[in-house]
Amino acid sequence: MKVLFIGDVVGSIGRQMLQDTLPQLKKHYRPQVTIVNGENAAGGRGITEKIYKEFLQTGVDVITMGNHTWDNRDIFEFIGTANKMIRPANFPEGTPGIGWTIIKVNQLKLAVVNLHGRVFMNSLDDPFRKADDILEQVRKETNCIFVDFHAETTSEKQAMGWYLDGRVSAVVGTHTHVQTNDARILPDGTGYLTDAGMTGAYDSILGVEKEIIIQKFLTQLPIRHEVPEKGRKLLSGCYVEINDQTGKCVKIENIVINEDRPFGGEFY
Repeated sequence: MKVLFIGDVVGSIGRQMLQDTLPQLKKHYRPQVTIVNGENAAGGRGITEKIYKEFLQTGVDVITMGNHTWDNRDIFEFIGTANKMIRPANFPEGTPGIGWTIIKVNQLKLAVVNLHGRVFMNSLDDPFRKADDILEQVRKETNCIFVDFHAETTSEKQAMGWYLDGRVSAVVGTHTHVQTNDARILPDGTGYLTDAGMTGAYDSILGVEKEIIIQKFLTQLPIRHEVPEKGRKLLSGCYVEINDQTGKCVKIENIVINEDRPFGGEFY
């Protein structure tokens, strides 16, 4: 099974980059499932129903979320019927939406799970124990399991990778918006990447106007974040291949596309 994962899409510039680049990526990798983290898709904060539908029309199969899930109130109007969008599974019981889903690909199935870290982030239910609960259900249907772990610290992400090694096909981190260069297959067969990076403005600071962030560091005053609407673009993510029978990862590689690394260049 071939899986394409695209890191946090930030604002309209990120959505445009996804729309422009995804056809090339699909032609090259021929993924059976395409997953996109969309928690920053609406101006950098949250997602709307219109954007959700645009992603599906672009060719996305599953949209994962994160700590900005609820930032756009429009989500409460459609999350109940958005069966191809998952929010972190370790939000408290009773939270709208679903935390994992199973995608059918011909005779195969891929489970996609979204989890949220707790270090330097909101205190939610334990993502490690929640993973245990989910796997108990999911493994009755499939061994092919992809986890988007939306977390702040490298240590927590690595801990999740090792904790789930041999029990899931891949653990890929999101949230920090800077891609890490540590894609690997862990000893028991789980593909791992600390952070997939972001898709958005290339000449920015984590997808936000760089002048605003610099000013914040200079003054220490609260400043409203603004996402660039035009300029050079960046797409980040990874490609994963999974053994259909065992659920083990057989390949994981970084994807980075920008003007310095155009499609077809290094790390495409």
